[in-house]
Amino acid sequence: MSWCNLNGSWRSHETWKTIYLLFLGQVVSFVLALGSFTSSLIADLGVDAPLSQTLFPYFFLASVYGSILLYRRKRLLVSWYWYLLLGFVDVHGNYLVNKAYQFSSITSVTLLDCWTIPWVMILTWFFLGTRYSLWQLFGAAICIIGLGLVFLSDAGVGGGDGSKPLLGDVLVIAGAVFYAMSNVGEEFCVKKKNRIEVVAMIGVYGFLVSVVEVSIVELKSLESIEWSTDIILAFAGYAVSTFMFYTVAPFVLQLSGATMFNLSILTSDMWAVVIRIFFYHQQVDWLYYLSFTIVCIGLVIYSTTEKNYVPVPAIEDGNSNTQYEVLTEEIEATRNESLVS
Repeated sequence: MSWCNLNGSWRSHETWKTIYLLFLGQVVSFVLALGSFTSSLIADLGVDAPLSQTLFPYFFLASVYGSILLYRRKRLLVSWYWYLLLGFVDVHGNYLVNKAYQFSSITSVTLLDCWTIPWVMILTWFFLGTRYSLWQLFGAAICIIGLGLVFLSDAGVGGGDGSKPLLGDVLVIAGAVFYAMSNVGEEFCVKKKNRIEVVAMIGVYGFLVSVVEVSIVELKSLESIEWSTDIILAFAGYAVSTFMFYTVAPFVLQLSGATMFNLSILTSDMWAVVIRIFFYHQQVDWLYYLSFTIVCIGLVIYSTTEKNYVPVPAIEDGNSNTQYEVLTEEIEATRNESLVS
């Protein structure tokens, strides 16, 4: 095979892999927007039970993927206490963000949820050894500046919606920290261990943590709920969309990483705006559109300067020098081996 044909074949393969990754990212973005919509709908129906609504998706994850693990009859590749920690931070990320819908609009919550990105970059820098170029940092900074405009709107400059929008903003940003820890932990596990195991254990420990906390802080809220068809359908919609999110997200994390994953789902904000206009019949402030435009510019800058090599330290078995390479680097190595032979 000639150099031109080999080079063209490699580039074509890389292009299709990139398209596949972008497609998966948009599937995750769409189901995330559906989850945000149903969570906002639950809050609008007067239900204040953010922990309880996460019980069902965690239960489905544990049942479906846990059954696969039991069928395989294999020993866990990661110690149970790591999964307990992962489940704990994931539950509290969901709790804080779902709670924010009681005080702020769906658009503000989905936009500010993107504060996960800088926290992911910080955590991957220190714990996974990821290094970012100046252009990548600049692109992420542009995203943060764009998201900062949401604060201006919710503070009254643009007339943000919600009973206590600033409190909602604070809850979302706190939830973003927990989401970042969950994303980075999940990235490590799906790249170094087993994807099915990771999703199953998030479901198992997420469900257990949720059950314990619901029994402590939300029993009265559950007893006060006047169940109706709309509330049941909203809970079911949240469970299905969240289940799909946790099913597809590990593929994106495995192929790219937590930072690019969170940048890819920025388009969920666009879907949130569409939902707000057509389902809530609300007027979207011009600052939201400006914010989203600036975020998109930052995303383009980051994605076009993304590095291909990311070292990762091991968390067990004493192998602290273990490293992995992302998909494009593996393709490059295969191409070089073919040329040598």
